[in-house]
Amino acid sequence: MPATPHIAAIGTAVPAHDIHADFVAWAHGRLPAREARLFARMATRAGIAHRWSVLPAAHGSPVGPEGFYAAEPHPGTAARMTIYAEAAPKLALAAIARLREQVSLDGITHLVVASCTGFVAPGIDQILARELDLAGNVERTLVGFMGCYAAVAALRTARHIVRSEPEARVLVVTVELSTLHLQADRALEPLLAMLQFGDGAAAALVCAAPAGLAIGRPFSAALPGSAAAIRWDITDRGFAMHLSGEVPGRIGTALRDPALVTAITGGHSADRWAVHAGGRSILDAVEGALALPDEALADSRAVLAANGNMSSATLMFVLARILAGPRVAHGVALAFGPGLAAEGFSFASAA
Repeated sequence: MPATPHIAAIGTAVPAHDIHADFVAWAHGRLPAREARLFARMATRAGIAHRWSVLPAAHGSPVGPEGFYAAEPHPGTAARMTIYAEAAPKLALAAIARLREQVSLDGITHLVVASCTGFVAPGIDQILARELDLAGNVERTLVGFMGCYAAVAALRTARHIVRSEPEARVLVVTVELSTLHLQADRALEPLLAMLQFGDGAAAALVCAAPAGLAIGRPFSAALPGSAAAIRWDITDRGFAMHLSGEVPGRIGTALRDPALVTAITGGHSADRWAVHAGGRSILDAVEGALALPDEALADSRAVLAANGNMSSATLMFVLARILAGPRVAHGVALAFGPGLAAEGFSFASAA
């Protein structure tokens, strides 16, 4: 019988610069009066108190008079990627340091890195392997541009590795710098999309030792007719996120399909839910469609409030909270992203 992979521990990190209030004020000022009032109401109801950015606080707000986005046109993609190449490994290493406080990282055999908000070669995986002084024969996998469900892909990859190689010790890292991709929009929908995103990183150790959370059956489902609902476009001014206002409704409709619910839950009643905190309306749609109790998504809502949507890192933050909580008999991790697709896996506390 294959080994049972476990998430032994998770470490998380965010930058020190809270940019949420400054962004809200900046976006509000770019809209006509009627839309500005609507934006203000939506920002208040978003369930987000803080979002963090690697852009330096030394120059004040990134959208302030001396900030990174002070002048239009905004800096090009090359300038943004220069920051990514330096800041992404540093933030990832901070998360790994928090992980190391909880569990030994000796004997790492595999490194799986998910990052969707930047490109650099040698890749983030190679940079981290060098900075961590990992053995030269450590096997590396880089998951790129899968968006908010990339953490599922990374953890699923680690699961497959451990099931086939029971002695494997897999370091899984997610790091996203979403604030490098502010766009100079003056329309309500894209500004509401940008309202969600912040920077963050998380690191997990996955191995066969029975501790933490056992990773169970994975699942994947594409929602028909929704390919354009979530997408990133690579432009000369960074990566432009397109998040349709139809996404919560499409998710809610899809989750009312009994076949999809069975695929997600395995036909079992879940006592814990780790749902990617893509936004308050998405969490509301999941909660309503699945008829979950009010407290079911408390961990996801807490992560959203403290950090916003950190793309692939977000689900790892939610799982970190669950690891610190009471035992889980049957949990479900669920994330949505480009496609529009749902990805996830079941989990339970170690026996």
